[in-house]
Amino acid sequence: MEFTQLGKTGVTVSKLCLGCMSFGTPGGPTHPWVIPEADSEPFFKLAVESGINFYDTADHYNYGESEEITGRMLKKYARRDEIVVATKVGLVMGEGPNKRGLSRKHIIESVDGSLKRLQMDHVDLLYVHRLDPLTPEEEMLEALDHVVKAGKVIYPAASSMWAWQFARLREMQKANGMVPFVAMQNLYNLAYREEEREMMPYLAAEGVAMVPWSPIARGFLAGNKPQGGEGTNRAKTDKNAGLFGSKQDYAILDRIQKIAAARSVSPAQIAYAWVLQNQTVTSPIIGSTKLHQMEEAIAAVDLKLSSAECKRLEAPYNPRAPMGHQ
Repeated sequence: MEFTQLGKTGVTVSKLCLGCMSFGTPGGPTHPWVIPEADSEPFFKLAVESGINFYDTADHYNYGESEEITGRMLKKYARRDEIVVATKVGLVMGEGPNKRGLSRKHIIESVDGSLKRLQMDHVDLLYVHRLDPLTPEEEMLEALDHVVKAGKVIYPAASSMWAWQFARLREMQKANGMVPFVAMQNLYNLAYREEEREMMPYLAAEGVAMVPWSPIARGFLAGNKPQGGEGTNRAKTDKNAGLFGSKQDYAILDRIQKIAAARSVSPAQIAYAWVLQNQTVTSPIIGSTKLHQMEEAIAAVDLKLSSAECKRLEAPYNPRAPMGHQ
């Protein structure tokens, strides 16, 4: 496994981050396609044995089940001081008007709930899952600063939003003596490159870590949604699976598959390798429900694409509507 710095912090993370959204009770309220805890264990064992020290979950994922499983598995297979654990706050956590959002009340209560489920006294990263239009920016930032100063969160971070919003919030944090967001978790892959316009140049200039979600486009770039077919269980049941499947997307997939065949590797490895070679990317989040999918992601770290291959993969892309912010 290769390692890198988490932006300008002194923290070292693996070049892959294990996404734990895939673990929970099948048929659950947010991600019905997940696999149960017993089946998740080999993924954590392989991750630790392969050198992955970066783990990502969220309170929203099946309303805490992902955090519970992640906590138990990491307690069994890893040492707390050797791993970097991230969770998120902001999305719906059940019925009731206060079980969502970024109010001071919800952030503080949610962090306590996450730590209890994870069986940890702190998390290394707390992401704002999505912005909350109902909560003033000042209230959100002060609440994040509170949990940082309380020692429950080491670093605040953020997920998909406009670059101007992210820059504005970080300047507010710095102006008020708060720890600024150290990482951005945004949608980025060969089929969605709109982040290259403004967000990625900002991250590179500011030294903010980029931790992309969906680096293989919800499995689309691995070929989980064959043209004219239903595809995998996730492709059929994930509410976000429809983000990919346009004529342009299939043209990109076709080039991925041809290069993969020539290299005798899987399409997923090619898609991962392309993301990993971007100098702005810190550690893409890999998610899988089958062990071989995770093995392919790990193998992609050592796969280097030529400049000619990258140009060929990038050629079919044309600008598309922004996605992921909502």
